[in-house]
Parts: sequence; structure tokens; C-alpha cells
Amino acid sequence: MSLETAWLALLGLLLAGYFVLGGYDYGVQMLSPGLDGRKESREVGRSAALDAIAPFFLGNEVWLVAFAGVLFGAFPHLEGTLLPGLYPLIVAILVGLVLGNAAIQLRRRSRSARGRRRWDALIVFGGAVPAVCWGLVVGLLLHGVPRRADGSFHIGFGAVFSPFVLACGVTTALLFAAHGAAFVALRSAPELAARARHLGIALLRAVGLVGALPLLLTLFGAGASMTNKATSAVIVALFAAALAGAWWSLSGGHHVRAFAATCCATALPVLLVGAGHHPYVLISSAGAGLTVDQAVTDGATLRILSAFGVLIVPVILAYQSWSWWAFRGRTGHRHPSYF
Repeated sequence: MSLETAWLALLGLLLAGYFVLGGYDYGVQMLSPGLDGRKESREVGRSAALDAIAPFFLGNEVWLVAFAGVLFGAFPHLEGTLLPGLYPLIVAILVGLVLGNAAIQLRRRSRSARGRRRWDALIVFGGAVPAVCWGLVVGLLLHGVPRRADGSFHIGFGAVFSPFVLACGVTTALLFAAHGAAFVALRSAPELAARARHLGIALLRAVGLVGALPLLLTLFGAGASMTNKATSAVIVALFAAALAGAWWSLSGGHHVRAFAATCCATALPVLLVGAGHHPYVLISSAGAGLTVDQAVTDGATLRILSAFGVLIVPVILAYQSWSWWAFRGRTGHRHPSYF
């Protein structure tokens, strides 16, 4: 494996890891109203749902920071070419992250029911906006973006709000919500876990129904522009199998299996973009795209970065493993409350 390929694989791994770990954060935030119990216990139910992600949600964003670092350091031409066109979506993602994180931590400080409802609305907003925007980004990358004569990519209003890209945005939001439901079912006390399981089953059905639209648009020539069609078909089949496995596992009450399946489903869109377009890292809807060799930095810089990567990546993995081990178990038992 060449150094360029290794760094491309690392870039994809970091983004896929963020989709898996940040995805259930977004999902739990979006589902917090739907996980309410009876009216008299509504506050308890919603706090318990947030407690499920409380030990992890800030640490999970390390994966996004690491992804941005690798993108800027190892693939500066990709960053400089693509990100200017994605600024509105990137800003929306960051705004959602900041507002959602602040609302989760400040909600309990509110002394009135009206104040808590406002924080609750910001929590849902902070989960839904990044989830939809990440789906739009995936849809744009799959479909291809128009490339200008100077080599830059311009993403206009029409490109973002095309049927295929919008369908990808809605599908991703529903997928993250189902992933969050599986996580709450795994982490929470039995009563809340049962509500999350039923909600997750319904959401997985919705993912299957809405997710069929991008596939149909692609089959009719108005969807994804894939370089490696056979590889892409295999990944789409794996995605469908992961959704089916998650639905079957939740229906049977197998929460660990269900969460493992939704983890696979949330990671596979990143693999679809990378493996389906290889050797391109960016597909153009009007001409040639940007290849790995054109996007990557020089070999000397990659070797310097590799020395740091050998140290930093294991630290990230060790920290994540430790946090999961330290806060293992269901909320309400070993760990009563976090907020």
C-alpha cells in the first residue's frame, strides 16, 4: 500500500468513525421529544435519554477534529478546492454543533418549564441540522459537483436542493435517528429502552423507504455518478443488509446486535464515496474530477505527517476505548445522572 493510499484510508476511517460516534449523538438529540414517557414523567424520560450520550458526546467530536486535520495536512488541494463551495453547509453544521452542545449542558440550569422547552428545541435543532447537512454533503459528493475552468468547484442553490441530494439528506437524518434509538435502547433503563426500540424499528423502516429514492434516481440517470459501479453495488447491498439486520435485531430485542448493525450502516456511506469513486476523491458533474494524486500533498510532507499519525491515532483509539469501558452499563443503575 502506498503512503497516499494509506492516508486516504485514514481520512475515510476518521470520517466514518465520526459518522458512527457523532451519528448517535445527533440521533438522540433529535429523538429526545419522542422518547418522552407519560406526561408526569416526561422530564425524567428526556433527561435519561440525554444521559445516554452525556459521557461521550464531546469526546466523539475529536474524530471530526482529527478528520479536519488530516484533510488540511495531507490533502490540501482537496480542501482548497471543495470546502469554499461547501461553506454554507459547513457553517450550518458548526452552528448546530455549538448550539446543541450548549443546550445539552445548560438545559438543567433553567428554572422554568418554558426555559427548558427552549433548550429542548435547541437540542433537537442541534441534532437535526448537522445530520441533514452531512447527508447533503454525501449526496453532493455522490452526485458530483460542477467544476469551473480554473479547477474550482462551485456548488449552487440548485445543486444542493436537487431531488437526489435532498433525498440523501433526509435519509441520513433518519439513519442517524435510528442509530440514536439503537444506542438509547442499548444504554438506558428497561422502560426507556423499550420506547427507543419501538421508535428505532419505525425509523429503520422509514430509512429503507426514503433511501430507495436515491437508488431509483441513480438507476434512471439522475442520481449518483459512480466510477466503480460493481463496488458501489456491493456497498449498497451491504447497506441494505445492515438496515435489515438492525431491524431484525431490534424487533427481537437484541440491542447489541442492533447497535452494531446501525454502526455499519452509518459508516458505509463514507465507504461508498471513497471506494465508489476511486481513484477520484471528487467527481465533477461537468468534466474531469480530482484524483488522489492531484489532491494529496508531496511525499516529504506525508512522511513527516506519518510520524505524528503513528502517535496520535493510537491515542485517539485508546481514549475512545477507555471512555466506553469507564462508562459501560446502562444509565440509571451504575451511572445515575450526568446533567
